[in-house]
Amino acid sequence: MQPEIDRLDWLQRWDAQQEGYVPEREARFTAMFDALAELLPASFVALDLACGPGSISQRLLARFPGARAIAADIDPVMLAIGRGALGTVDGRLRWIETDLASPSWLEALGETQVDAVLSTTALHWLEPEPLARLYHDLGRLLRPGGLFLNGDNMAFGPALPVLARLSQRVLDVQWTDASFAARGIETAEQWWDALALEPAFAPLLAERTRRFAGKQRQESPPGFDVHVAALRDAGFREVGTIWQVLSNRVLLAVR
Repeated sequence: MQPEIDRLDWLQRWDAQQEGYVPEREARFTAMFDALAELLPASFVALDLACGPGSISQRLLARFPGARAIAADIDPVMLAIGRGALGTVDGRLRWIETDLASPSWLEALGETQVDAVLSTTALHWLEPEPLARLYHDLGRLLRPGGLFLNGDNMAFGPALPVLARLSQRVLDVQWTDASFAARGIETAEQWWDALALEPAFAPLLAERTRRFAGKQRQESPPGFDVHVAALRDAGFREVGTIWQVLSNRVLLAVR
């Protein structure tokens, strides 16, 4: 009989290694939630887009007791960890499996309208065409006045080459294995290697490999200017940065 997996521990380890890549991660979350607090009523429905193990949903539901959240992702490993660690938060959190790169991703959602959509460190996986299609879908999904918040590294555009170079140099140093070792933090690769040693995760890891076949993080993901243009084209009336450390920023779009 295999020992019970401590999914909460894996979630906490995930958060710790993600902070290695984004040391300001908690500040980024706080900036997103502060915007929700100012612009939405006490009770609202939020979509946690490309949710991973539910880091946004966990924090959002703790801060906003009147909120509900839908956590959506394609990764069966992430969803299993999140479900096991967080459950449904007394019926306020619902988990769904869907592929944001698919034109039919909304069919799995089970909601016709939400008040807010949040995502962090995830949409860089999408190429410009599916990203633009996703933003058009969000434009229809969000109610008038609804909010989209994306926290990620979104590179400076060609009009700002010095800022782009400075930001990339900082990331290149921060994301080295030597930097992680000096700070005593797991890298993403080390986290996944450790997870693979858990026999109970083997079927989920195999399914993950199948689902991610042909998918890979882009070497040059869409930059800030691309996100802004796509959101405006999708009908968002205000789009801008509300928090920033070099290219690490929170982009707010108002429907």
